[in-house]
Amino acid sequence: MDKNTEELFALVEQATAGDRDALETLILHVQDLVFNLSLRMLGTFADAEDATQDILLKVITHLSSFKKESAFSTWVFRIAVNHLKNYKKHMFAHHPLSFEFYGEDIKNGKIFDVPDLTQNVEKAVLAEELKMSCTNVMLQCLDTDSRCIFVLGTMFHADSRMAGDILEMSPEAYRQRLSRVRRKMADFLGEYCGEYGNGTCRCANRVNYAIQSHRISPSHQDYTAADEISRQTMLDVKEAMEEIDDLAQHFSFARLYSTPEQTRQFIRDFLESASFSVVKNA
Repeated sequence: MDKNTEELFALVEQATAGDRDALETLILHVQDLVFNLSLRMLGTFADAEDATQDILLKVITHLSSFKKESAFSTWVFRIAVNHLKNYKKHMFAHHPLSFEFYGEDIKNGKIFDVPDLTQNVEKAVLAEELKMSCTNVMLQCLDTDSRCIFVLGTMFHADSRMAGDILEMSPEAYRQRLSRVRRKMADFLGEYCGEYGNGTCRCANRVNYAIQSHRISPSHQDYTAADEISRQTMLDVKEAMEEIDDLAQHFSFARLYSTPEQTRQFIRDFLESASFSVVKNA
């Protein structure tokens, strides 16, 4: 997955000339990046899969507009960010969250009044599913711009120059906003979360409550069933890194996942059926 700029630029030229293999290599290079960004921005696997397919199709159909004025991954990030910031089909667009709601539920949810709903699935497995789901969904408490800044800076470790370019703001403004939103997230985790902070909330204690609330399901576990990829794999898609301060330890929940097979198959089918004409005529 680690390709230098010259290799990627050459692949773009080959793909726009009709080389299917080059096009597939480009998509393989960025699909995990797009899926993980979509997952953090939208909050659920199903919504992330739908958005990833839309974004990758945009990358394919707009490939001829790539002018090599930035890194290829930066160009893809910009397409993805613009798409996700305006994406209205995901669940939380219709049911917005807030830190106040999350905190109130943690403090006053009747977690011990719920019967065993685990359906013989190990509680430890469901607790891990809840932890990954909860900390991911918690990102939805941030407004769209703040969420995007947080995800780019904390999960993808985007340096301020590249992130500012993607978000159309100065590097200084990006760093200031990233610092504020990271502190906001860290304060909430520190106050309420017993997994990452000093709070009383423990995932193992809330499993049945989460099942009853349809936050997780014993019969369908997205996070614990997903293939995880190494953080270095994701770091390889960007050109520069800046030092991440000690606050980063609060955000170890940001695991990286391989693109689901359903989305991979969607792209393979698309490349088999229409890639040449779409890319050439875009």
